[in-house]
Amino acid sequence: MEAKLGKVFESITNFFTGADQIPWCDRDIVAGCEQEVHEAEKGPSDEFKNECIMRLSWALVHSRQTEDVHRGIAMLESSLDSTTSPLKLREKLYLLAVGYYRSGDYSRSRELVEDCLKIEPEWRQAQSLKKAIEDRIKKDGVIGIGIAATAVGLVAGGIAAAFARRK
Repeated sequence: MEAKLGKVFESITNFFTGADQIPWCDRDIVAGCEQEVHEAEKGPSDEFKNECIMRLSWALVHSRQTEDVHRGIAMLESSLDSTTSPLKLREKLYLLAVGYYRSGDYSRSRELVEDCLKIEPEWRQAQSLKKAIEDRIKKDGVIGIGIAATAVGLVAGGIAAAFARRK
């Protein structure tokens, strides 16, 4: 019984806090990845440089800083056209979906995660992100309905008060 009650409270808390299972990335990790990319640009290996750029993109879209997230989105979008490997494309689409999710563009995020799932239908990370997106869209809808209902109630209360004053 106690475990069930704990799950109920956890689900209510998650609803109001917007908790999800997507990891966050600290600024020091972003800085480390930036340094790694800078050093890789001096080296002869394009493959190593591309790996460093992917790690930086991952760190940026998982950052708590909005400007980092937008920078990660821009980096990933600019590299999409040159991606030939389905595995790399899937990863870039997923990271873009995370970035758009973090920036609040849930419809674009859902489109991208669905593209990921077309490439790899059983990919659990993409399935989890899709569920988080759908939960967030539902939550925003419920909050929107609550705001609309409150507004209607206030207007109706104002009209009722105006009629009461007239009499």
